[in-house]
Amino acid sequence: MLYVSTRGNAPKLGFEEAMLAGLARDGGLYVPESWPQLSPDEIAAFAGLPYEEVALRVMRPYLGGAFGEAEFLDILARAYAGFDHPARCPLRQTGPNDWLLELFHGPTLAFKDVAMQLIGQMFEESLKRNDRRLTIVGATSGDTGSAAIEAFRGRAGVEVFILFPDGRVSEVQRRQMTTPAEANVHALAIDGDFDDAQARVKDMFNDHAFRDAVGLAGVNSINWARVLAQVVYYFTSAVALGAPHRPVSFTVPTGNFGDIFAGHVARRMGLPIDRLVIATNQNDILHRTLATGAHRRAAVRPSMSPSMDIQISSNFERLLFELYDREGPAVAASMEDLRRAGGFELPQGALGQLRDGFDSASASEAETAAAIAATWHETGELVCPHTAVGLHAARLRRGDPEVPMIVLATAHAAKFPDAVEAATGQRPALPERMADLLERPERLTRVPNELAAIEAVVGGERVA
Repeated sequence: MLYVSTRGNAPKLGFEEAMLAGLARDGGLYVPESWPQLSPDEIAAFAGLPYEEVALRVMRPYLGGAFGEAEFLDILARAYAGFDHPARCPLRQTGPNDWLLELFHGPTLAFKDVAMQLIGQMFEESLKRNDRRLTIVGATSGDTGSAAIEAFRGRAGVEVFILFPDGRVSEVQRRQMTTPAEANVHALAIDGDFDDAQARVKDMFNDHAFRDAVGLAGVNSINWARVLAQVVYYFTSAVALGAPHRPVSFTVPTGNFGDIFAGHVARRMGLPIDRLVIATNQNDILHRTLATGAHRRAAVRPSMSPSMDIQISSNFERLLFELYDREGPAVAASMEDLRRAGGFELPQGALGQLRDGFDSASASEAETAAAIAATWHETGELVCPHTAVGLHAARLRRGDPEVPMIVLATAHAAKFPDAVEAATGQRPALPERMADLLERPERLTRVPNELAAIEAVVGGERVA
Protein backbone atom coordinates (compact mmCIF):
# COMPACT_ATOMS: atom_id res chain seq x y z
CA MET A 1 0.00 0.00 0.00
CA LEU A 2 1.42 3.37 -1.08
CA TYR A 3 0.17 6.84 -0.21
CA VAL A 4 -0.23 9.79 -2.56
CA SER A 5 -0.63 13.51 -1.92
CA THR A 6 -4.01 15.13 -2.53
CA ARG A 7 -2.15 17.81 -4.52
CA GLY A 8 -0.36 15.35 -6.77
CA ASN A 9 3.16 16.74 -6.56
CA ALA A 10 4.91 14.79 -3.80
CA PRO A 11 6.62 11.39 -3.76
CA LYS A 12 4.55 8.32 -2.97
CA LEU A 13 5.32 6.95 0.49
CA GLY A 14 4.71 3.77 2.44
CA PHE A 15 2.58 3.81 5.58
CA GLU A 16 5.39 4.38 8.05
CA GLU A 17 6.91 7.24 6.07
CA ALA A 18 3.50 8.88 5.52
CA MET A 19 2.72 8.60 9.23
CA LEU A 20 6.00 10.19 10.29
CA ALA A 21 5.78 12.93 7.65
CA GLY A 22 2.21 14.00 8.41
CA LEU A 23 1.86 16.64 5.69
CA ALA A 24 3.16 16.03 2.17
CA ARG A 25 5.93 18.30 0.92
CA ASP A 26 3.62 19.86 -1.69
CA GLY A 27 1.25 20.96 1.09
CA GLY A 28 -1.22 18.16 0.42
CA LEU A 29 -2.52 15.38 2.65
CA TYR A 30 -1.66 11.73 2.21
CA VAL A 31 -4.36 9.26 1.15
CA PRO A 32 -4.11 5.59 0.12
CA GLU A 33 -3.51 4.92 -3.55
CA SER A 34 -6.64 2.71 -3.47
CA TRP A 35 -9.32 1.68 -0.96
CA PRO A 36 -9.08 -1.88 0.39
CA GLN A 37 -12.35 -3.80 0.42
CA LEU A 38 -13.82 -5.97 3.17
CA SER A 39 -16.43 -8.54 2.15
CA PRO A 40 -19.75 -8.85 4.00
CA ASP A 41 -18.50 -12.11 5.52
CA GLU A 42 -15.32 -10.45 6.76
CA ILE A 43 -17.33 -7.62 8.32
CA ALA A 44 -19.84 -10.01 9.90
CA ALA A 45 -16.95 -11.91 11.48
CA PHE A 46 -16.11 -8.83 13.59
CA ALA A 47 -19.11 -9.59 15.81
CA GLY A 48 -18.05 -10.42 19.35
CA LEU A 49 -14.33 -9.78 18.78
CA PRO A 50 -12.30 -7.56 21.13
CA TYR A 51 -11.85 -4.00 19.88
CA GLU A 52 -8.13 -4.57 19.34
CA GLU A 53 -8.72 -7.56 17.09
CA VAL A 54 -11.17 -5.61 14.91
CA ALA A 55 -8.64 -2.76 14.74
CA LEU A 56 -6.01 -5.17 13.45
CA ARG A 57 -8.31 -6.52 10.75
CA VAL A 58 -9.51 -3.08 9.61
CA MET A 59 -6.09 -1.41 9.62
CA ARG A 60 -3.97 -4.33 8.38
CA PRO A 61 -4.48 -3.66 4.62
CA TYR A 62 -3.13 -0.12 5.07
CA LEU A 63 0.03 -0.94 7.02
CA GLY A 64 2.09 -2.59 4.30
CA GLY A 65 5.18 -4.01 5.97
CA ALA A 66 5.37 -1.34 8.66
CA PHE A 67 4.38 -3.65 11.53
CA GLY A 68 4.01 -7.40 11.81
CA GLU A 69 0.66 -8.78 13.03
CA ALA A 70 1.90 -9.88 16.45
CA GLU A 71 3.82 -6.61 16.85
CA PHE A 72 0.78 -4.55 15.90
CA LEU A 73 -1.54 -6.46 18.25
CA ASP A 74 0.91 -5.68 21.04
CA ILE A 75 0.91 -2.00 20.05
CA LEU A 76 -2.90 -1.99 20.08
CA ALA A 77 -3.02 -3.65 23.49
CA ARG A 78 -0.72 -1.00 24.96
CA ALA A 79 -2.61 1.82 23.27
CA TYR A 80 -5.99 0.91 24.74
CA ALA A 81 -4.93 -0.52 28.11
CA GLY A 82 -5.67 2.84 29.77
CA PHE A 83 -9.27 3.11 28.56
CA ASP A 84 -11.82 2.76 31.34
CA HIS A 85 -14.35 0.61 29.44
CA PRO A 86 -13.62 -2.94 28.20
CA ALA A 87 -15.42 -2.23 24.90
CA ARG A 88 -13.15 0.85 24.42
CA CYS A 89 -15.90 2.64 22.41
CA PRO A 90 -19.23 1.41 23.82
CA LEU A 91 -22.74 2.15 22.55
CA ARG A 92 -25.44 3.62 24.81
CA GLN A 93 -29.08 3.53 23.75
CA THR A 94 -31.00 6.82 23.97
CA GLY A 95 -34.18 6.00 22.01
CA PRO A 96 -36.02 3.19 20.19
CA ASN A 97 -33.36 3.03 17.48
CA ASP A 98 -31.04 5.82 18.56
CA TRP A 99 -27.59 5.40 20.04
CA LEU A 100 -24.62 7.31 21.37
CA LEU A 101 -21.17 5.98 20.54
CA GLU A 102 -19.11 6.91 23.59
CA LEU A 103 -15.65 7.87 22.41
CA PHE A 104 -14.50 9.52 25.65
CA HIS A 105 -13.24 6.59 27.71
CA GLY A 106 -9.56 7.35 27.08
CA PRO A 107 -7.16 9.27 29.33
CA THR A 108 -8.19 12.80 28.26
CA LEU A 109 -11.95 12.11 27.96
CA ALA A 110 -12.25 12.84 24.24
CA PHE A 111 -12.45 10.88 20.98
CA LYS A 112 -8.98 12.06 20.00
CA ASP A 113 -7.55 9.52 22.46
CA VAL A 114 -8.75 6.62 20.31
CA ALA A 115 -6.30 7.59 17.57
CA MET A 116 -3.67 9.49 19.53
CA GLN A 117 -2.88 6.74 22.03
CA LEU A 118 -2.30 4.39 19.10
CA ILE A 119 -0.17 6.91 17.22
CA GLY A 120 1.98 7.46 20.30
CA GLN A 121 2.76 3.75 20.43
CA MET A 122 3.40 3.49 16.67
CA PHE A 123 5.69 6.52 16.65
CA GLU A 124 7.69 5.19 19.57
CA GLU A 125 8.21 1.79 17.93
CA SER A 126 9.20 3.35 14.62
CA LEU A 127 11.62 5.88 16.12
CA LYS A 128 13.23 3.25 18.33
CA ARG A 129 14.07 0.87 15.52
CA ASN A 130 15.24 3.65 13.20
CA ASP A 131 17.17 5.56 15.89
CA ARG A 132 15.44 8.84 14.95
CA ARG A 133 14.29 11.93 16.81
CA LEU A 134 11.29 14.03 15.80
CA THR A 135 9.72 17.34 16.72
CA ILE A 136 5.96 16.91 16.79
CA VAL A 137 3.85 20.01 16.23
CA GLY A 138 0.09 20.31 16.24
CA ALA A 139 -2.69 22.84 16.37
CA THR A 140 -5.72 22.27 18.54
CA SER A 141 -9.15 23.70 19.09
CA GLY A 142 -9.09 21.92 22.44
CA ASP A 143 -9.06 18.12 22.41
CA THR A 144 -6.29 17.19 19.95
CA GLY A 145 -3.69 19.03 22.00
CA SER A 146 -4.40 17.34 25.30
CA ALA A 147 -4.65 13.93 23.59
CA ALA A 148 -1.31 14.46 21.83
CA ILE A 149 0.42 15.61 24.99
CA GLU A 150 -0.97 12.64 26.91
CA ALA A 151 0.14 10.24 24.17
CA PHE A 152 3.71 11.55 23.88
CA ARG A 153 4.56 12.88 27.34
CA GLY A 154 7.82 11.39 28.56
CA ARG A 155 8.38 9.34 25.40
CA ALA A 156 11.92 9.05 24.12
CA GLY A 157 12.85 10.58 20.78
CA VAL A 158 10.17 13.26 20.58
CA GLU A 159 9.61 16.87 21.52
CA VAL A 160 5.95 17.95 21.38
CA PHE A 161 4.72 21.50 20.75
CA ILE A 162 0.96 22.15 20.71
CA LEU A 163 -0.45 25.49 19.55
CA PHE A 164 -3.84 26.48 20.92
CA PRO A 165 -5.86 29.72 20.57
CA ASP A 166 -5.44 31.70 23.77
CA GLY A 167 -8.75 32.09 25.62
CA ARG A 168 -10.73 29.95 23.15
CA VAL A 169 -10.61 26.52 24.81
CA SER A 170 -12.37 25.39 27.97
CA GLU A 171 -10.50 25.57 31.26
CA VAL A 172 -10.39 21.78 31.51
CA GLN A 173 -9.03 21.50 27.96
CA ARG A 174 -6.38 24.14 28.68
CA ARG A 175 -5.26 22.57 31.94
CA GLN A 176 -4.97 19.15 30.35
CA MET A 177 -2.35 20.72 28.07
CA THR A 178 -0.60 23.00 30.56
CA THR A 179 -0.32 20.83 33.69
CA PRO A 180 1.81 17.86 32.49
CA ALA A 181 5.29 18.27 33.98
CA GLU A 182 7.32 16.24 31.48
CA ALA A 183 10.07 18.32 29.87
CA ASN A 184 9.38 17.09 26.32
CA VAL A 185 5.88 18.62 26.07
CA HIS A 186 5.17 22.30 25.45
CA ALA A 187 1.83 24.14 25.30
CA LEU A 188 1.96 27.31 23.19
CA ALA A 189 -0.90 29.81 23.54
CA ILE A 190 -1.13 31.97 20.42
CA ASP A 191 -3.16 35.03 19.53
CA GLY A 192 -6.12 34.38 17.24
CA ASP A 193 -8.35 31.38 16.59
CA PHE A 194 -7.82 27.73 15.69
CA ASP A 195 -7.57 28.49 11.99
CA ASP A 196 -4.61 30.77 12.79
CA ALA A 197 -2.93 28.01 14.81
CA GLN A 198 -3.54 25.46 12.08
CA ALA A 199 -2.20 27.86 9.43
CA ARG A 200 1.04 28.40 11.36
CA VAL A 201 1.55 24.64 11.68
CA LYS A 202 1.13 24.27 7.91
CA ASP A 203 3.51 27.20 7.39
CA MET A 204 6.15 25.37 9.44
CA PHE A 205 5.72 22.25 7.33
CA ASN A 206 6.02 24.29 4.15
CA ASP A 207 9.24 25.91 5.40
CA HIS A 208 11.27 22.93 4.22
CA ALA A 209 14.59 24.11 5.63
CA PHE A 210 13.07 24.44 9.11
CA ARG A 211 11.10 21.22 8.70
CA ASP A 212 14.25 19.26 7.92
CA ALA A 213 16.38 20.97 10.58
CA VAL A 214 14.09 19.99 13.47
CA GLY A 215 12.67 16.76 12.04
CA LEU A 216 9.10 18.05 11.97
CA ALA A 217 6.18 15.62 12.24
CA GLY A 218 2.45 16.30 12.58
CA VAL A 219 -0.22 14.57 14.63
CA ASN A 220 -3.25 16.65 13.75
CA SER A 221 -5.90 14.87 11.72
CA ILE A 222 -3.80 15.89 8.71
CA ASN A 223 -1.89 12.72 9.68
CA TRP A 224 -3.37 9.77 7.82
CA ALA A 225 -2.75 7.39 10.73
CA ARG A 226 -5.08 9.52 12.87
CA VAL A 227 -7.93 9.12 10.40
CA LEU A 228 -7.27 5.41 9.91
CA ALA A 229 -7.47 4.68 13.64
CA GLN A 230 -10.89 6.34 13.75
CA VAL A 231 -12.27 4.12 10.98
CA VAL A 232 -12.31 1.17 13.40
CA TYR A 233 -15.13 2.34 15.66
CA TYR A 234 -17.48 2.78 12.71
CA PHE A 235 -17.11 -0.95 12.09
CA THR A 236 -17.38 -2.06 15.73
CA SER A 237 -20.51 0.01 16.40
CA ALA A 238 -22.24 -0.85 13.12
CA VAL A 239 -21.59 -4.58 13.52
CA ALA A 240 -22.95 -4.45 17.07
CA LEU A 241 -26.24 -3.17 15.61
CA GLY A 242 -26.53 -5.71 12.82
CA ALA A 243 -24.22 -4.69 10.00
CA PRO A 244 -23.50 -5.83 7.37
CA HIS A 245 -26.94 -7.50 7.31
CA ARG A 246 -28.61 -4.10 7.67
CA PRO A 247 -27.43 -0.53 7.09
CA VAL A 248 -26.58 1.89 9.90
CA SER A 249 -26.50 5.72 9.90
CA PHE A 250 -24.06 8.02 11.69
CA THR A 251 -24.18 11.66 12.74
CA VAL A 252 -20.78 13.17 13.38
CA PRO A 253 -20.04 16.47 15.16
CA THR A 254 -17.12 17.77 13.14
CA GLY A 255 -14.98 20.84 12.62
CA ASN A 256 -11.86 19.67 10.79
CA PHE A 257 -13.71 16.90 8.88
CA GLY A 258 -11.36 14.12 10.01
CA ASP A 259 -13.82 12.08 12.06
CA ILE A 260 -16.52 12.04 9.42
CA PHE A 261 -13.97 11.34 6.68
CA ALA A 262 -13.15 8.21 8.67
CA GLY A 263 -16.81 7.24 8.23
CA HIS A 264 -16.49 7.84 4.50
CA VAL A 265 -13.46 5.52 4.47
CA ALA A 266 -15.43 2.81 6.29
CA ARG A 267 -18.17 3.11 3.69
CA ARG A 268 -15.62 2.90 0.86
CA MET A 269 -14.27 -0.28 2.46
CA GLY A 270 -17.72 -1.90 2.33
CA LEU A 271 -19.55 -0.93 5.52
CA PRO A 272 -23.25 -0.37 4.62
CA ILE A 273 -23.80 3.20 5.85
CA ASP A 274 -27.21 4.65 4.98
CA ARG A 275 -26.78 8.29 6.04
CA LEU A 276 -23.58 10.07 7.02
CA VAL A 277 -24.63 13.36 8.61
CA ILE A 278 -22.22 16.28 9.05
CA ALA A 279 -23.12 18.16 12.24
CA THR A 280 -21.69 21.66 12.66
CA ASN A 281 -22.13 24.44 15.16
CA GLN A 282 -22.56 28.10 14.19
CA ASN A 283 -19.21 27.91 12.37
CA ASP A 284 -20.98 26.06 9.61
CA ILE A 285 -18.74 26.14 6.52
CA LEU A 286 -19.35 22.44 5.86
CA HIS A 287 -23.13 22.73 6.14
CA ARG A 288 -23.10 25.82 3.90
CA THR A 289 -21.01 23.95 1.34
CA LEU A 290 -23.65 21.23 1.00
CA ALA A 291 -26.47 23.77 0.92
CA THR A 292 -24.98 26.21 -1.62
CA GLY A 293 -22.10 24.51 -3.41
CA ALA A 294 -19.77 27.30 -2.26
CA HIS A 295 -16.96 26.40 0.11
CA ARG A 296 -16.28 29.84 1.57
CA ARG A 297 -14.78 30.66 4.93
CA ALA A 298 -16.18 33.26 7.29
CA ALA A 299 -15.05 34.73 10.59
CA VAL A 300 -14.79 32.19 13.40
CA ARG A 301 -17.40 32.83 16.10
CA PRO A 302 -16.54 31.48 19.57
CA SER A 303 -19.11 28.99 20.86
CA MET A 304 -19.82 26.61 23.73
CA SER A 305 -18.49 23.81 21.46
CA PRO A 306 -14.99 25.24 20.90
CA SER A 307 -13.48 22.16 19.28
CA MET A 308 -15.72 22.91 16.28
CA ASP A 309 -14.88 26.62 16.05
CA ILE A 310 -13.20 26.13 12.69
CA GLN A 311 -13.72 27.65 9.25
CA ILE A 312 -10.89 25.88 7.41
CA SER A 313 -11.63 22.16 7.60
CA SER A 314 -8.34 20.58 6.58
CA ASN A 315 -9.62 17.06 5.96
CA PHE A 316 -12.23 18.29 3.50
CA GLU A 317 -9.27 18.34 1.11
CA ARG A 318 -9.16 14.54 1.30
CA LEU A 319 -12.81 14.30 0.27
CA LEU A 320 -12.25 16.93 -2.42
CA PHE A 321 -9.56 14.67 -3.89
CA GLU A 322 -12.23 11.98 -4.23
CA LEU A 323 -14.85 14.37 -5.62
CA TYR A 324 -12.34 15.65 -8.21
CA ASP A 325 -11.59 12.10 -9.41
CA ARG A 326 -8.17 12.23 -7.74
CA GLU A 327 -6.92 15.10 -9.89
CA GLY A 328 -4.25 16.62 -7.66
CA PRO A 329 -3.73 19.86 -9.63
CA ALA A 330 -7.47 20.63 -9.42
CA VAL A 331 -7.37 20.14 -5.65
CA ALA A 332 -4.29 22.36 -5.39
CA ALA A 333 -6.04 25.09 -7.38
CA SER A 334 -9.10 25.02 -5.10
CA MET A 335 -6.91 25.12 -2.00
CA GLU A 336 -5.09 28.13 -3.41
CA ASP A 337 -8.45 29.84 -4.06
CA LEU A 338 -9.43 29.15 -0.46
CA ARG A 339 -6.17 30.66 0.78
CA ARG A 340 -6.13 33.71 -1.47
CA ALA A 341 -9.80 34.48 -2.12
CA GLY A 342 -11.47 32.85 0.87
CA GLY A 343 -13.28 30.11 -1.02
CA PHE A 344 -14.25 28.33 -4.20
CA GLU A 345 -17.28 26.91 -6.00
CA LEU A 346 -17.64 23.14 -6.29
CA PRO A 347 -18.18 21.90 -9.86
CA GLN A 348 -21.70 20.60 -10.37
CA GLY A 349 -20.60 16.98 -10.65
CA ALA A 350 -18.57 17.17 -7.45
CA LEU A 351 -21.45 18.85 -5.62
CA GLY A 352 -23.81 16.10 -6.74
CA GLN A 353 -21.46 13.43 -5.41
CA LEU A 354 -21.10 15.32 -2.13
CA ARG A 355 -24.86 15.53 -1.66
CA ASP A 356 -25.28 11.86 -2.60
CA GLY A 357 -22.83 10.84 0.09
CA PHE A 358 -23.61 13.21 2.96
CA ASP A 359 -26.37 15.09 4.74
CA SER A 360 -25.72 18.07 7.01
CA ALA A 361 -27.23 20.35 9.62
CA SER A 362 -25.99 23.11 11.92
CA ALA A 363 -26.92 24.03 15.46
CA SER A 364 -27.08 27.52 16.92
CA GLU A 365 -25.96 28.18 20.48
CA ALA A 366 -29.60 28.09 21.65
CA GLU A 367 -30.24 24.83 19.80
CA THR A 368 -27.10 23.28 21.29
CA ALA A 369 -28.17 24.22 24.82
CA ALA A 370 -31.67 22.90 24.13
CA ALA A 371 -30.25 19.57 22.95
CA ILE A 372 -28.17 19.24 26.13
CA ALA A 373 -31.25 19.96 28.24
CA ALA A 374 -33.55 17.66 26.27
CA THR A 375 -31.10 14.75 26.46
CA TRP A 376 -30.79 15.17 30.22
CA HIS A 377 -34.55 15.32 30.76
CA GLU A 378 -35.38 12.48 28.35
CA THR A 379 -32.58 10.03 29.11
CA GLY A 380 -30.75 11.15 32.25
CA GLU A 381 -27.53 11.50 30.21
CA LEU A 382 -25.30 14.56 30.45
CA VAL A 383 -23.68 15.26 27.09
CA CYS A 384 -21.00 17.71 26.03
CA PRO A 385 -21.92 20.59 23.69
CA HIS A 386 -20.27 18.91 20.68
CA THR A 387 -22.31 15.75 21.18
CA ALA A 388 -25.40 17.96 21.57
CA VAL A 389 -24.71 19.49 18.15
CA GLY A 390 -24.72 15.94 16.79
CA LEU A 391 -27.97 15.07 18.55
CA HIS A 392 -29.64 18.19 17.13
CA ALA A 393 -28.48 17.33 13.61
CA ALA A 394 -29.56 13.70 13.97
CA ARG A 395 -33.10 14.77 14.84
CA LEU A 396 -33.26 16.97 11.76
CA ARG A 397 -31.80 14.37 9.40
CA ARG A 398 -33.06 11.17 11.04
CA GLY A 399 -34.24 9.35 7.90
CA ASP A 400 -35.77 5.88 8.06
CA PRO A 401 -36.66 5.12 11.72
CA GLU A 402 -35.92 1.44 11.07
CA VAL A 403 -32.27 2.26 10.41
CA PRO A 404 -30.20 2.68 13.60
CA MET A 405 -28.84 6.20 14.03
CA ILE A 406 -25.54 6.45 15.90
CA VAL A 407 -24.43 9.87 17.14
CA LEU A 408 -20.75 10.11 17.96
CA ALA A 409 -20.36 11.31 21.57
CA THR A 410 -17.02 13.00 21.14
CA ALA A 411 -16.16 14.17 24.67
CA HIS A 412 -17.11 13.68 28.31
CA ALA A 413 -19.52 16.31 29.62
CA ALA A 414 -17.06 17.22 32.41
CA LYS A 415 -14.73 18.81 29.87
CA PHE A 416 -17.35 21.56 29.41
CA PRO A 417 -18.95 21.87 32.85
CA ASP A 418 -20.11 25.50 32.55
CA ALA A 419 -22.10 24.93 29.36
CA VAL A 420 -23.63 21.69 30.66
CA GLU A 421 -24.59 23.22 34.01
CA ALA A 422 -26.14 26.26 32.33
CA ALA A 423 -28.35 24.00 30.22
CA THR A 424 -29.30 21.39 32.84
CA GLY A 425 -28.56 22.73 36.31
CA GLN A 426 -26.26 19.72 36.76
CA ARG A 427 -22.48 20.18 36.98
CA PRO A 428 -20.70 17.11 35.64
CA ALA A 429 -17.78 15.96 37.75
CA LEU A 430 -14.37 14.97 36.47
CA PRO A 431 -13.36 11.34 37.06
CA GLU A 432 -11.56 10.72 40.33
CA ARG A 433 -8.18 10.44 38.59
CA MET A 434 -8.58 14.05 37.42
CA ALA A 435 -10.24 15.47 40.51
CA ASP A 436 -7.31 17.78 41.30
CA LEU A 437 -6.82 19.02 37.72
CA LEU A 438 -7.94 22.58 38.51
CA GLU A 439 -5.38 22.83 41.33
CA ARG A 440 -2.34 21.58 39.42
CA PRO A 441 0.30 24.18 38.45
CA GLU A 442 0.26 25.28 34.81
CA ARG A 443 3.17 25.63 32.42
CA LEU A 444 2.67 27.38 29.07
CA THR A 445 4.36 29.79 26.67
CA ARG A 446 2.49 32.67 25.05
CA VAL A 447 3.65 33.47 21.53
CA PRO A 448 2.42 35.94 18.90
CA ASN A 449 0.65 34.69 15.79
CA GLU A 450 3.83 35.02 13.74
CA LEU A 451 5.71 32.20 12.04
CA ALA A 452 9.20 33.47 12.96
CA ALA A 453 8.32 33.78 16.65
CA ILE A 454 6.77 30.30 16.74
CA GLU A 455 9.69 28.73 14.88
CA ALA A 456 12.09 30.36 17.35
CA VAL A 457 10.32 28.60 20.22
CA VAL A 458 9.92 25.27 18.44
CA GLY A 459 13.42 25.27 16.95
CA GLY A 460 15.27 26.58 19.98
CA GLU A 461 18.94 25.73 19.95
CA ARG A 462 18.46 23.07 17.27
CA VAL A 463 18.37 25.68 14.49
CA ALA A 464 20.37 28.43 16.20
